[in-house]
Amino acid sequence: MSEVLVVIDHADGEVKKPTYELLTIARRLGEPAAVFFGSPDQGDAVAEKVKKYGAAKVYVIDDAQIKGYLVAPKAEALEQLVKQLAEKTSPAAVLLPSTFENKEVAGRLAIKLGSGLITDAVDVAEGGLTTQSVFAGNYTVQAKVTTGTPIITVKPNSAAPEEAEGAAAVEAFAATISDVAKTAQVVATQPRQSTGRPELTEAAIVVSGGRGTGGNFEPVEGFADSLGAAVGASRAAVDSGWMPHAFQVGQTGKTVSPQLYVANGISGAIQHRAGMQTSKTIVAVNKDPEAPIFELVDFGVVGDLHTVLPAATEKVKERKG
Repeated sequence: MSEVLVVIDHADGEVKKPTYELLTIARRLGEPAAVFFGSPDQGDAVAEKVKKYGAAKVYVIDDAQIKGYLVAPKAEALEQLVKQLAEKTSPAAVLLPSTFENKEVAGRLAIKLGSGLITDAVDVAEGGLTTQSVFAGNYTVQAKVTTGTPIITVKPNSAAPEEAEGAAAVEAFAATISDVAKTAQVVATQPRQSTGRPELTEAAIVVSGGRGTGGNFEPVEGFADSLGAAVGASRAAVDSGWMPHAFQVGQTGKTVSPQLYVANGISGAIQHRAGMQTSKTIVAVNKDPEAPIFELVDFGVVGDLHTVLPAATEKVKERKG
């Protein structure tokens, strides 16, 4: 059975949920093998986590030559790994979480390998048939890579992680990074301040705000914190400078699929729907009873979010208290 390489999404060795989703998908295509870019001394700990989701092997690539540079070194390392594996049996596919960086890495890797590329898949079936959501989520299309090793980036929340015991044998892979790949370097970073809230794409509950907040996200954040939820924002709120782009939910932002999505002061334009319409339960608070968002929701509240949310927050706190 051919290996399916899954690039691990992590922060300092803490594996993120999209990795487990991809390992679940990988089992449809072949034998899952995880690829960890990080410190070699974290390899065993990471292997313990991913083997619970079927990883038969973990290739550890020391990121000492990679971190601090933009995308090119990671693409080179993956190219070398795929070519080495191809000397025996070519990998069935390379799967990466659909982040801005990974889509760039995937594009470079596809060119280096002469392989086909599919980005932002929302499903990958047996045989490598992918599904993508297009035209702001109004249509779905299916496609399949027919040339080389399929390179596929998959949006978060595209599959429910399913456990399956694997061996997760750790194997170090020494990549040689060229000087050409190190021409674009990160010279300074500004870490985002931690809010203590869940990661937006991984959260079970997301509370979002839009134009109706008028720029005041305090009611949205207060309600989110009472529920232990992540905070999101519509494109209108982000374009107005009220929230950073990292919080944007929608076609040009992040795709979320939580158990509960609460949209506040959001009209429900197609662009926003594309990023949240697969949520299990959707609640909307909006002053306009004709807002398009009400066509999509399971529960709707016609009212001012600045009045509704503080009241809801107090009720949640009372129940917890």
